[in-house]
Amino acid sequence: MHQSNMQVQFILYVKDQQRSRDFYSKLLKKSPVLDVAGMTEFVLSDQVKLGLMPESGIAKIITPACADPATGSGIPRCELYLTVDHAPEWFAHALSCGALLVQDMQNRDWGACVGYVADPDGHIIAFAGPLV
Repeated sequence: MHQSNMQVQFILYVKDQQRSRDFYSKLLKKSPVLDVAGMTEFVLSDQVKLGLMPESGIAKIITPACADPATGSGIPRCELYLTVDHAPEWFAHALSCGALLVQDMQNRDWGACVGYVADPDGHIIAFAGPLV
């Protein structure tokens, strides 16, 4: 197998696409590059995108082989771990955008200072920076 230039997209299943689009637009301080019924996408870096897909849309694809994501709504099902410059500022910004406080910024034993919030669907977002 040849190594290729891999593009990565993480897709969060959300209850309300518009609510999540508005939250992530404000949180990320950017507009989506795609915003159509059934999918919203944000570019996070040259090779990474964040997608938002309604739970009802993905349920049509993955059920009955998998559980309907709506049955886990509000339950943390993933973590978006963002290593950023000025992590405490990003963390405070997330709270001002309406994110739910999970755990304040603190030094972690893996060598980063990290704070945790939750988005409107309960997905965990971590803001990480250097130890303080």
